[in-house]
Amino acid sequence: MPNDTKLDEDLIEKLQDIANKLRIHSVTSTQTSKSGHPTSCSSIADIIAVLFFYTMRYKVKEPKDVSNDRFVLSKGHAAPILYAAWAEAGLFPVEKLKTLRKLDSDLEGHPTPRLNFIDVATGSLGQGLAVAAGMAFVGKHYDRAPYRVYCLIGDGEAAEGSIWESINFAGYYNLSNLCAIFDINRLGQSQTTCLSHNLEVYQKRLEAFGWKAIAIDGHNIEEIANAFNTAATIEEQPTALIAKTLKGKNFPNIEDHENWHGKPLGEHTEEVINHLNSLLKNHDTSQLHPREPITSHIPSVDISQIKLISPPSYEEHDTVATRYAYGTALAKIAQNNSRVVAFDADMKNSTYSEKIKEVDPSRLVECFVAEQNLVGVAIGAMCRNRTVAFVSTFAAFFSRAFDQIRMGAISQTNVNFVGSHCGISVGKDGPSQMGLEDIAMFRSIPGSTVFYPSDAIACERAVELAANTAGVCYIRTTRPKTDIVYSNDHEFHIGKANILKKSSTDKVLLISAGITLFEVLKAASELDKMEINVRVMDLFTIKPIDDRSIIKNAQEVGGRIVTVEDHYPEGGLGEAVLSAVAEERSVIVRKMAVPTLPRSGSPNDLLDHYGISANHIVKTAKLILTL
Repeated sequence: MPNDTKLDEDLIEKLQDIANKLRIHSVTSTQTSKSGHPTSCSSIADIIAVLFFYTMRYKVKEPKDVSNDRFVLSKGHAAPILYAAWAEAGLFPVEKLKTLRKLDSDLEGHPTPRLNFIDVATGSLGQGLAVAAGMAFVGKHYDRAPYRVYCLIGDGEAAEGSIWESINFAGYYNLSNLCAIFDINRLGQSQTTCLSHNLEVYQKRLEAFGWKAIAIDGHNIEEIANAFNTAATIEEQPTALIAKTLKGKNFPNIEDHENWHGKPLGEHTEEVINHLNSLLKNHDTSQLHPREPITSHIPSVDISQIKLISPPSYEEHDTVATRYAYGTALAKIAQNNSRVVAFDADMKNSTYSEKIKEVDPSRLVECFVAEQNLVGVAIGAMCRNRTVAFVSTFAAFFSRAFDQIRMGAISQTNVNFVGSHCGISVGKDGPSQMGLEDIAMFRSIPGSTVFYPSDAIACERAVELAANTAGVCYIRTTRPKTDIVYSNDHEFHIGKANILKKSSTDKVLLISAGITLFEVLKAASELDKMEINVRVMDLFTIKPIDDRSIIKNAQEVGGRIVTVEDHYPEGGLGEAVLSAVAEERSVIVRKMAVPTLPRSGSPNDLLDHYGISANHIVKTAKLILTL
């Protein structure tokens, strides 16, 4: 549309009609489902009408076409009006809106990618802007395409720190193709929001972070349209529209009243719908079609069959930290595919993600120490299969972004996470830096794959496998250097454990991965001297776990298993093994893990002090033989 300051009166009335139709759909669908958030939908109806039927460029029948503008509804509880917009645009029949929140319907209570017009799940507040920033970053720096990204944010969720992490990120990178809309409707769930209708404070805060902030009446169609037109002309900074709105707008006796959050209108439904119908000018809105996107300059992307450009090439006597091998592998796959991108939180010289800069400096995205935004940006960057995203930081710090990771799984993301400095082997930095719950955390994510490579060769292959695996992947890497235990041509498979030591007279199966595998190998050598043969298994992936191999090998050694891990007992490798053998009545398991909150010390001292060093493994193996 032209960048006019005055819209045609007929167009304004048509857009106003669309807005009120969207309100009607939101009321009827939530009333049919007996649940939902019609008042939260009503406050943004005019904004959505302008966005979908005047401002955005997209193909209605191809919602995820790469050339389309993107829209993220961060306040996901307003899903009914988003569904209504797509129905009014012609993607599916409006009658389907009445299936909202039903078990057999994909129109869920909050948006998920079960629907072909949803890129990411929202509903856990404060996350949409990070995702939108990731999309915008890809659009500006990798696709170099004209599509724009819009994100609608509630004023309640604007209190989330993650929102301000993302505001800082977008301002720092001058994401001029990003437009955030703040729905300042004054009312939260249980009371007024902290800033109420004080638009000036929002404006000053956003401007302090390098944004162009425009305060508008969020119910004035012409103001909204002109603000979006202005935003499209801003070339050096992201734009935020700060829209003053009323919750329950055009709902008699409900508008701007408290205690109407998350409630269908019940006995007020008929009155409200009659009033909304009375506001319609009855224009023919069928002629309001979104503009076609600009399809030129959108590069084709192939992110299938990601391979290391060369196989691992280590000498038998090398000692290499798996975190370093991660950086090596990242650079190797980046050299082979221009869409491999690393995201880091100012840890790149410790995680070794910085090695990708040797291939292409632009493919290391520094997100600084803001892990929630880090994860959200990566989720946005891989949407519509535009990148292969690797996110790295200390394993311990992913706990801060667990909700973003959880929502990523609901979003069907394929982001790969790499946690370094795991366990007490971190040493003198102490417990705040020790990831001792990370395996449990990532195991709990639905559909996840959890890698725990034990040497540099296994780690390189884990990176390659993760790049080609659907769903959330997690690779656990360690700080200390470790020996090479595999041959360079060894084949690794997800869900396939590796036996490193075996004889026909083995009496115990020792299962481990990572740093403690080397303690297990030392213990096995000591037990050999005592003429106690043990079998050693390296799991490689904790999830999926190789339950068939575990059971088979356990049975061959008389049903005795000892697990050893640099992790808390809850939810880690040991409990994964216990789950695998839960129905095997003839198998017993002794679990060795870090039993208490650790303290600072040298890695070797800590491994021994907390009972997971070689000498403790020897004692436990001998003990289990007596059971």
